[in-house]
Amino acid sequence: MKSSRMNRCMWLAAGLMTAGLFLPAVAHGQASPGNSSGPSTNPLSQTDSVRATEEMNDANMRQHLGDPKEEAAYQAFYKAEDAKKIKLGNAFLSKYPGDRYSEAVYEELAQTYYDKKDLANFYTYSDKGLSLFPDDVHLLALSGWVIPRAFTPDEPDANKKLDKAEAQARHALDVMSKMAKPDVFTDEQFTQFKTGESAVAHSGLGLVYFRREKYDESAKELELAIPGEANPDQTDLFILGADYENTSHFKEAADAFNRCAQIAGMMQDRCKQYASVALKNAGEAK
Repeated sequence: MKSSRMNRCMWLAAGLMTAGLFLPAVAHGQASPGNSSGPSTNPLSQTDSVRATEEMNDANMRQHLGDPKEEAAYQAFYKAEDAKKIKLGNAFLSKYPGDRYSEAVYEELAQTYYDKKDLANFYTYSDKGLSLFPDDVHLLALSGWVIPRAFTPDEPDANKKLDKAEAQARHALDVMSKMAKPDVFTDEQFTQFKTGESAVAHSGLGLVYFRREKYDESAKELELAIPGEANPDQTDLFILGADYENTSHFKEAADAFNRCAQIAGMMQDRCKQYASVALKNAGEAK
């Protein structure tokens, strides 16, 4: 039988990881026009959905070209990086508010601020983008993914932030369930898009429920998220292991921790340690 001490230790370890849950750098969500591969260093930016979205956006925008000056302004923003991208993005939004490109600009600016680990501006641009485009699947899933990873229990309105993340992730899944395939998507691209964005949304929900100590619900969400990830997220595997440990599914916990330990990163050694503990608990439970 699992001891309360083990439960507390698992929770403490997860609490100590709070900064680590948000640490991974995310490459720009969109590649340059005509190049759908782009740099990529994190599971969130490596999902098939992001690549599919890039291809869809590029095809859609080329199909509906408008004012040449507007098109040039968007392309300049699209190709820029870092500080210049932020400057050009804000200039574009000031000149063309509510434009057909604005949704993509808000997505990219939010992603840029995420890369810079500037949470305040990430939330500003994701919230503003969603106020204008409330069914933007990428912004919904991304925000629902970031909030529980950057969460600390003692911050102001902590529970409301988790409520917000849950609502955003759920809405992303709801929108995708009713979404018709855009003409510019192939069937394969559309499947990739939905699979990848669904994985991000379910991952976010898994972290929300883990923060609330609803370990059964957290595990169910992460079990849905992980198969859809292009590269399994080490955090997802660690938290899944903690969920299983806290619900006395020790063998499953050991398996999740062992998978986590196969991935190079700041949690690798900790995952190895917890895999050993989970195997020991599994033996004692027999």
